Amino acid sequence: MSTMRKLPALRFLPLSLPGTRILSRPASSPLRTITTTPAPPRRENRERVAIVTGAARGIGRSIALRLAQDGYHITASDLPALQPQLDSLVSEITSSGTTKAHAHPADVTSPADIASLIHSSAATLGPLDTMVANAGIAQVKPLLDLTPEDFRRVFDVNVAGVHHCFQAAAKQMIAQDLSHQTPGEEIRGRLIAAASIVAFKPFALLGHYSASKWAVRGLSQVYAMELARHKITANAYAPGIVDTKMWELIDEGLGEKAGGRGKGEMMRQYSEELIALGRTSVPRDVAGLVSFLGSRDADYVTGQTFIVDGGIIFT
Repeated sequence: MSTMRKLPALRFLPLSLPGTRILSRPASSPLRTITTTPAPPRRENRERVAIVTGAARGIGRSIALRLAQDGYHITASDLPALQPQLDSLVSEITSSGTTKAHAHPADVTSPADIASLIHSSAATLGPLDTMVANAGIAQVKPLLDLTPEDFRRVFDVNVAGVHHCFQAAAKQMIAQDLSHQTPGEEIRGRLIAAASIVAFKPFALLGHYSASKWAVRGLSQVYAMELARHKITANAYAPGIVDTKMWELIDEGLGEKAGGRGKGEMMRQYSEELIALGRTSVPRDVAGLVSFLGSRDADYVTGQTFIVDGGIIFT
């Protein structure tokens, strides 16, 4: 017959480290309660300026319109061939009579073009607050068929283009006088880049495009690390399947590789099978996220890539 020993009751004593004093509350003392008052909303009470690249159409155009709605003055940029679309965007933004805008064509693969863009924006609208490096391209092609030019072109626009925009914008933000900011502002500038859901899970036949968007994630993180001491944030947005000209081209390319599927069939199939919310995204879905990243509500957010895809990629 086994017997069980009765263990003595354990007493837990406070841990006392050398040089420390344990403070205790008398048993008769009531517990203190703390009442907090919610902080007032952060209001944008001064003029702000944003540059948006790839602004002539699609997501870039929607971002420019949304930031203008948020109170930003806008410098809209895209390739010189898209000047008429830029002029139309500027007319739409300025029609309210309260927001300024101007167009400045630039090729993001050219550091000289981006330097000119930054200078033109500052001279026309004032100190730069936010850079949205939205310009990008895609190509549907198997990796084994890629030419060196295919690979270089996608990386020149999607990765080097973001770097050129971020670098020039950050230098401008660091150099410019801070007298335009209101007391209490913590952040002196915001860098925002276009990534993609393929920066989290690549798509077959979009190998070099997927790799370029992974690079945008990493580049944004390093900019966040290096520019934090200057109070400049760096983040990215990752759209999913969006009803834009770019996705029309992707749909066409994937359809051809799938045996001649009709226009719109691949986008419709992907939307039905992959998107939890069951619809293809539209540019304003993305613009809403960029609106947050460009606001003071995002002051404590940096080095992040936010997915806006209706529920394709879950992190």
